[in-house]
Parts: sequence; C-alpha cells; structure tokens
Amino acid sequence: MTKTTVFAAASAAFLALAAAPMAFAADITITDPYLRVSGAMATSAAAFMTIENHGAEDRLIGARSDLAERVELHTHLQDAGGVMKMVHVEEGFPIAAGEAHMLQRGGEHVMFLGLTSVPAEGDKISLTLTFEKAGDVTVEVPVDNARSPEMGKAMDHGKMGHGAAKAAP
Repeated sequence: MTKTTVFAAASAAFLALAAAPMAFAADITITDPYLRVSGAMATSAAAFMTIENHGAEDRLIGARSDLAERVELHTHLQDAGGVMKMVHVEEGFPIAAGEAHMLQRGGEHVMFLGLTSVPAEGDKISLTLTFEKAGDVTVEVPVDNARSPEMGKAMDHGKMGHGAAKAAP
C-alpha cells in the first residue's frame, strides 16, 4: 500500500467514528444514544443508549439536561394487578465490569419531565450522565422519533469483546 492509500483509509475510519454519536469518560463509553419525543405538544421525552463499561463495576446514579425541569432514571415494573408502570429508580442502574448495559424502550431509560422546549426530529440535545465512579459523561443525543425498538438490538455487544449486552427486564 502506498502512503496515500494508508492515509485515505485512516482518514475514512476517523470520519466514520467522528460521525457516530458517542461519549467517553474514564472506562465508560456511551454509544447509539437517541431521544424520543411524543409530539409537538409533548411535556416529556425519553433517551435510550448503550453504556459500555471497560473498567470496574460502576453505577449510573443520575442525569441532567437543560431540556427538562427534571431528568430521572426510570424503568417499567409490573404491579400486582399485572399493569406495567413506569417508576423512578432512585438508586440508579448498576453497570457491570466489562459489559454493555442497554437503556431501551420498555425497560430502563432516561426520562425528561417538564420539557422546557420540544426538540424537532434530527435536533441534538445535551445530556450529562453521572456515574458513581466515572463521574460525569456528557453526550449529544439526537432526536430520532422514527427509530424502531429493534434498531438498537441489531448490534450484538457480546461478540464485540465487551461482555454480554444486558437487556432490561
């Protein structure tokens, strides 16, 4: 290979990585984040993503954004009557060492309550996730209301050397 070919290949790889939304801090990598908003008059929204932990066990303990009055960590639980309810998870989500943890629709996610504005399809919002050990990780999250739940599941993190992806209950 010539130097020009090697440089072109390296440049293309760098541009591909730069275009993919991700964030890094210490041993934590956030990949494939997206935000869903229910409509133009929405008062809430939810963010989903994969959290990859390349270090020791950690815990996602909080989130914040200027997009909403409150940003909370939520999950869905079934009550005694069999009804699914969304609940605030005050203790946060454990992120196992060497594994990927998915925040996904129907399970664990970041909830935005009391939107200060309603972002449009394709807009990006800033979200800061707080981890017990890794500290703050800020990620730009694109609005993607068209995404189907299966799109994020297409990537098998277990085959990427990160450990098995943990699906939400």
